[in-house]
Amino acid sequence: MMTKTNRQHTLLARLLGDRSGNFGMMTAIILPVALATAGVAMDLNKMVQIRAALQDSADAATLAAASALAADGITDEAAIELAKKFMAAQFSNINGESGSDIDGAEDDTVDKNAIGSVERNTTTESGKTFDVTLSGYYNMPTNGLTALLGWDKVKLSVTSTSRSTTESKNALSMYLVLDRSGSMAEDTSTVNAATPTYDCGKYNKKGNWVSKTCTKYYTKIESLKLAVANLTTQLNTADPENKYVRTAAVSYEAKMYTPVSFDWGTTHTLTYVQKLVADGGTDSSDAMARAYSDIIKSTEVDAHKSKNGHKTPGKFIVFMTDGDNNYSIADTETLETCTSAKAAGVEIFTVAFMAPSRGQALLGKCATDTSHYYDASNAAELVAAFKEIGEKATQASTRLTN
Repeated sequence: MMTKTNRQHTLLARLLGDRSGNFGMMTAIILPVALATAGVAMDLNKMVQIRAALQDSADAATLAAASALAADGITDEAAIELAKKFMAAQFSNINGESGSDIDGAEDDTVDKNAIGSVERNTTTESGKTFDVTLSGYYNMPTNGLTALLGWDKVKLSVTSTSRSTTESKNALSMYLVLDRSGSMAEDTSTVNAATPTYDCGKYNKKGNWVSKTCTKYYTKIESLKLAVANLTTQLNTADPENKYVRTAAVSYEAKMYTPVSFDWGTTHTLTYVQKLVADGGTDSSDAMARAYSDIIKSTEVDAHKSKNGHKTPGKFIVFMTDGDNNYSIADTETLETCTSAKAAGVEIFTVAFMAPSRGQALLGKCATDTSHYYDASNAAELVAAFKEIGEKATQASTRLTN
């Protein structure tokens, strides 16, 4: 008779020899691991995409801040704040995320997590560099499968540095070539702000004056004088001590008038322009040739070098007309001068002031490029054009690197 002990041994042997439940046991052990592995794989792909978006956002943010430091002269603190907010907004646009941490805490967003710094250096007498560095992170929520391994979020960190460099254009020589032909005495469509009306009445047959109020408009020559005054204001603002800006001017109608030579500042040039009187025909060839020959003289470079140390001052010609040259040969000669000047590194701004199509065509070809050509149809547009030319000639250019 089988003893109790023998029966127990037999049952144990049978249990150990039974393989029917092994698959279920292995599945119970392996399945969570397999699922977690799949979750990690999905999150790894997501991590790569999100980190790239975060890096792109940081790069764009530091570039924006560096540019603002150079162009707008903002403080370091303002630049860092700009970079942080720009990074958060850009990340939200690219990634479609709000930039919040997994718990949604308002004090744990991309911009509030970021740390920024600014380093300033002087490269030349008037040039500077600005290095903006921004470090930030985003806590990416994981999927439920990865969470099985105990990771409910992953911290993704990035760092970006961008540099902006300003190169001063304050050292410059500018030559004005201005039309003073008879058509410059004509009225524009802009009302004279100083005396908007005048008495345009007449005497009747009895010899009595009969008053009549008429609108007074700026003439073209008056508009030109206002425009040059606005231009010189921009130059004076950039160079209040007359250390970096030299100007000259020449006027023309059918002939060239005696120019005012290069000198420091703008007073002599503005005085010359204020005395212009409209008369005669139109021929710009000699005036442009004179401006070109004077501005490329070595004496101009020497003058800047001795006073402000700039060996390569900016060279600008501002060429303005309100009409056509009387002879086609004048167009040809003027254009040849423009071509030579541009090849010699002279920037040419041109302003067509209520000019006909042939005059516009000549100035369009003479200009350095389309951004240097202005088509003014009234006095206000002429003044604005000359102001912008002054700003462009004196403003600091910015180079950005990431």
